[in-house]
Amino acid sequence: MKVMSSLQQEAYNYIKRLILTNKLDVDVLYSETKLSKELGISRTPMREALQCLSQDGYIDIIPSKGFRIRQLNQKDMQETIQIRCAIEGFCTHCLASNINTPKAQKILRELENTLDLQVKSAQNNCSDGNYEEFIHYDHQFHLLLVKYINNEEVNHIYQRLMYLIKLTSQSALEVEGRVEDTLDEHKRYFDRLKAGDGDAAYRILISHLTMPLNVVKTK
Repeated sequence: MKVMSSLQQEAYNYIKRLILTNKLDVDVLYSETKLSKELGISRTPMREALQCLSQDGYIDIIPSKGFRIRQLNQKDMQETIQIRCAIEGFCTHCLASNINTPKAQKILRELENTLDLQVKSAQNNCSDGNYEEFIHYDHQFHLLLVKYINNEEVNHIYQRLMYLIKLTSQSALEVEGRVEDTLDEHKRYFDRLKAGDGDAAYRILISHLTMPLNVVKTK
């Protein structure tokens, strides 16, 4: 993984923050030159930052024109879910097969705490259509599984999927009943994992991860 310069990192973080806070419009073609001026940096670090944002799935670069915010399509969603199934499925079996070790027990406690926070978030926010906090805890729940195997390459692959995962989550949660179903699936998964039943936990996980393919409408 290439190390960014300070200016490149500044530009990367600036644009990423604009995207994640919905400050950029998905239908607008944005100018590299204009953003460079806004941030007060030269075009070179801006161009490099945009390349990294493209690689990480946040934008689509239009050669000689600019860039657009990436939108979710069926192919992207399907491929992202397939990768998640492979990674998280493997992590599930690793964790379940070593469930009585101190390392696994620590992850279980963190999963349970995150699940409790997600339940509270659903009660306090989701009825108003605000899913940001709920999605945050949803991501933290799944990231803990990936964290367990302590593999830097897997972490890097997974992090590159995070924006598409966020888009998928947002779209899925707009479907009536999906918040409650998500919590139920997380609880059932956690119970089987805690019992060391890797096969049952895996089946629940795969069903949970692939559910958006049945309910999310993309372009």
